[in-house]
Amino acid sequence: MATLNDIMVAAAINILSAFAFFVAFAVLRIQPINDRVYFPKWYLKGLRSSPMHAGAFVQKFINLDFRSYIRFLNWMPAALKMPEPELIDHAGLDSAVYLRIYWIGLKIFVPIAFLAFTVMVPVNYTNVTLERSNLTYSTIDKLSISNIPTGSRRFWTHLVMAYAFAFWTCYVLKKEYEIIASMRLHFLASEHRRPDQFTVLVRNVPPDPHESVSELVEHFFLVNHPDHYLTHQVVYNANKLSNLVEEKKKKENWLDFYQLKYSRNQSTRPSIKSGVLGLWGKTVDAIDFYTSEVERLSEKISKEREKLANNHKYIIPAAFVSFKTRWGAAVCAQTQQSRNPTLWLTEWAPEPRDVYWHNLAIPYVSLAIRRLVIAVAFFFLTFFFMIPITIVQSLANIEGIEKAVPFLKPVIELKFIKSFIQGFLPGIALKIFLLFLPSILMLMSKFEGFSSISGLERRSATRYYIFQFINVFLGSIITGTAFQQLDNFIHQSANEIPKTIGVSIPMKATFFITYIMVDGWAGVAGEVLRLKPLIIYHLKNFFLVKTEKDREDAMDPGSIGFNTGEPQIQLYFLLGLVYAVVTPILLPFIIIFFGLAYVVYRHQIINVYNQEYESAAAFWPDVHGRIIVALVVSQLLLMGLLSTKRAAQSTPLLIALPVLTIWFHMFCRGRYEPAFVRYPLQEAMMKDTLERTKEPNLNLKEYLQNAYIHPVFKGGDDDDKYDASATDSVKEPELIPTKRASRRNTPLPSKHSGSSVALLPEL
Repeated sequence: MATLNDIMVAAAINILSAFAFFVAFAVLRIQPINDRVYFPKWYLKGLRSSPMHAGAFVQKFINLDFRSYIRFLNWMPAALKMPEPELIDHAGLDSAVYLRIYWIGLKIFVPIAFLAFTVMVPVNYTNVTLERSNLTYSTIDKLSISNIPTGSRRFWTHLVMAYAFAFWTCYVLKKEYEIIASMRLHFLASEHRRPDQFTVLVRNVPPDPHESVSELVEHFFLVNHPDHYLTHQVVYNANKLSNLVEEKKKKENWLDFYQLKYSRNQSTRPSIKSGVLGLWGKTVDAIDFYTSEVERLSEKISKEREKLANNHKYIIPAAFVSFKTRWGAAVCAQTQQSRNPTLWLTEWAPEPRDVYWHNLAIPYVSLAIRRLVIAVAFFFLTFFFMIPITIVQSLANIEGIEKAVPFLKPVIELKFIKSFIQGFLPGIALKIFLLFLPSILMLMSKFEGFSSISGLERRSATRYYIFQFINVFLGSIITGTAFQQLDNFIHQSANEIPKTIGVSIPMKATFFITYIMVDGWAGVAGEVLRLKPLIIYHLKNFFLVKTEKDREDAMDPGSIGFNTGEPQIQLYFLLGLVYAVVTPILLPFIIIFFGLAYVVYRHQIINVYNQEYESAAAFWPDVHGRIIVALVVSQLLLMGLLSTKRAAQSTPLLIALPVLTIWFHMFCRGRYEPAFVRYPLQEAMMKDTLERTKEPNLNLKEYLQNAYIHPVFKGGDDDDKYDASATDSVKEPELIPTKRASRRNTPLPSKHSGSSVALLPEL
């Protein structure tokens, strides 16, 4: 069991680590040679030029202004200066709302910590229960609920504090939900025109022997949305072509590398082995080899493009359908299109850069099966992952190490080494072990078939949160192997589970304190250093870069990483709410994390991260729901803990607390969540009317017709720039004659044939 001294040693190590990261960052960021690594967002926006283009030769690489080294922390206040409206314009609403998660953590836990330390800590500390017992305890335990004697009336304090903390948390969540819902509607009303505002994704288009998918889509929407349909783009299964293009890019990079290498030393031409990974096979000229590979792939790409253009089998039963107005798109996206609810399924199209093209080729009927398979796989991953975590955690303590390597016992028993192991090693061991998990979860989400990157990230974030709750939180609290824990949960009655977990919570406070310091202090400070992108950029710059375009491609600005960052934040909400009543000493460590992370990630969002997509804060209901889950879990575990303390009078009054919390969540869902899942027709009509007034001659069809073409068909680098300049007004689309033998799905007489056949009933 870690003592207060062990915690102080761990705190010193992590504070020094964080300070070292900040100093290294302060020195590296002001060097001209690193400017593209630490300010890539401004380069991508075209608002910053390289300092290497001016000044003396040495000054192009090294900053010789020694005054800038003294002000090494001036980036912190600079990160806080940009007001939120300007931040939204600069980085988007998603980034601004993501930062508000950290701000909410501060708003919740600073008042809670103040109340806990002024009321609860004195109540806990002024008992002598642990001193009179034969139990091994530390100073931290004396500040916790463990120091309250069984059956004491002092538990009423914890009951009142639980209600106070819950009401304050719900109040903050309600105000934030209200603010962010308003921000979302304002953002949607004021943002610039985007293709996804006019477009819906149509899936499960029924097959028709008489019409192609394109003809069928056009006919269906001309008939059922005659006043609003504008154009459509069918979806091709271009996964093979996309893989060929990616392979060609890799070969071109190697070709550039060897050409640059030869230009620097023309005495010998570079050579490689033509076998797998260049490890064996015939030795050949590297430049000639990769030139022939690029030519071979170019020929294959050309043939594959021709196949896609001429073979209708590559067209999948899905399409991006665009409308003349946002109002028309909103009606289509939010209504049922066919009497058969499994056909002509519509949803809002992701913005073009958010589309995950690879998954559009997955047949819609297989999605349910894929999700069932992944649900089963995730269940086994979660519980089998607990086995190595348990092994690592058992070894990352004094007893485990002494059993594994008994000859090191004299060294381990040294005071500083012992403090280091107990206060630092468990947290870092768990952190290292979870490094590969996000990649596994993202692969699982891709297999499920989500059509947007934002959808992939949100599903991966949900699974990461569940995994952390079970393995990091519950797995660290409950002792025993994964199978023993699973067996205990299966055979225990439901009301015994909170007791089992509740009893163990106070004993694990020191472990979570070390984890917060490793992950939340040193980990966040390491994020600002960007060591991996720094190394990769300079390697690419030396070996591959020939032009300014190559140099821009070598930059890796990265992104927020919602699928990993948000679940990690939620773990801190869970720990803070659970331990606020039980062991309040943990709260200052969480507050430091939220404050430090807010400053660091604000700096990164302003200067570094390049937004991959914009969902207008569509993820907020998930964030709100997970904080509510943490609140309910904390209340149930407190109820289980107090029931073991024989607090018979106060415990029943806690039953109402989770009920009230769940009611509050249902209220928020009904009141605010619709703003995140539906687009109000009133807002759509207002924006359409305003746009028609400002730009009466807008050629919307020209703006939209190439917006949702697969990237491999564009043939250039102008991926996300859409020319909306107006010249001609939008012409009324004409109804086309159907090629079907039967017209039972046509509710109106044909303008071309003059037929007046009515809609026939299905037999």
